[in-house]
Amino acid sequence: MTAAAVVQLLGRCWFPPAGTPVTCAVSGGADSLALLVLAVEAGCDATAVHVDHGLRTTSAAEAEVVAELAGRIGAAFRAETLVVPAGANLEARARRARYDVLPVNVLTGHTADDQAETVLLNLLRGAGLDGLAGYDPARRPLRALRRRETHELCAALGLQPVHDPSNDDPRFRRNRVRHELLPLLDAIAERDVAAVLARQADVLRADADLLDTLALHLDPTDVKALVAAPEPLAARAIRRWLRTGEELHPPDAATVARVLAVARGEAVGCDVGGGRHVHRHQQRMVVG
Repeated sequence: MTAAAVVQLLGRCWFPPAGTPVTCAVSGGADSLALLVLAVEAGCDATAVHVDHGLRTTSAAEAEVVAELAGRIGAAFRAETLVVPAGANLEARARRARYDVLPVNVLTGHTADDQAETVLLNLLRGAGLDGLAGYDPARRPLRALRRRETHELCAALGLQPVHDPSNDDPRFRRNRVRHELLPLLDAIAERDVAAVLARQADVLRADADLLDTLALHLDPTDVKALVAAPEPLAARAIRRWLRTGEELHPPDAATVARVLAVARGEAVGCDVGGGRHVHRHQQRMVVG
């Protein structure tokens, strides 16, 4: 890969202006190594943060890979160590713990392939418009790049990305989507389905953003306003109200329907998950 090719990749990325301090989450995989390289090439004041979950014996060596690259290209480096106990939902709990030690504006190396996988996973969950819009693009400057391009960049620079064996484990649904479902869809459609899904997500994200803007003017705790509003806007206001963190999924359609029933006086209260309950009190919706 030539210098011109690197410039071409940068032209398809969304980094902040040169000189802007940025934090990059860098696991040592090809996507995150490419993120760090391109952030520095874009002129950003980059800091690489490696998070060691303590789940693999090779994690210390992986941190050294990131530290070596950061030193080579003039980026700062910081290591974070945390403990994620074994048990159910390990992948989700590790992701949550990772984001807990990273700044809220951290940049990640998600590509268009990751977006396509996210859309399909959300479709399988029945996540509606927001799910089909995929992840929020705000902190993902490589979102228009393909996974093969990050690998090509690493190869051209002589970098040896870390291979996370959990990415091959079929117990994780994302891996089955990546290694089984997407190749099957490509064969059936006779085209690159990941690119189609990523473009569709961009279109639907714009629609979702418009609805979010309209819903900002609706107070989901005001019973009268909630009942009078068009149901799609009322539902969106309720989802925004009940969603308590970026890494948490918004409430599903059934939960939203139960909350609307409470607002209309058809039910006294309802469970909304996470040990929380919604009820009416003096024409206000209350969650606790």
